[in-house]
Amino acid sequence: MIVRIVRMFFQEDKTDDFLEIFEQSKHLIRHFEGCKHLELLRDADYKHIFCTYSYWESPEHLENYRQSDLFQSTWAKTKVLFNDKPIAFSLQQHTFVQ
Repeated sequence: MIVRIVRMFFQEDKTDDFLEIFEQSKHLIRHFEGCKHLELLRDADYKHIFCTYSYWESPEHLENYRQSDLFQSTWAKTKVLFNDKPIAFSLQQHTFVQ
């Protein structure tokens, strides 16, 4: 299982535009093969900063999504709204041995 976190910094007057894009695409992303969970979080102090938090079955599923037309079209509409470079990273669950 892969957890993908993307922190995005928007122009303050473009947050509603982003929310509309997310609303239109969230169901498609959630039903993309390998996506197990997707949620949108908003920074408690800075209302123009959002994070997506998603679970993917494997790195390959995430990469398939990132190469898809769905991602390419959604990202193209989203990235023009940024006021700073997004921060994205993937994590794997770690099992501690006792």
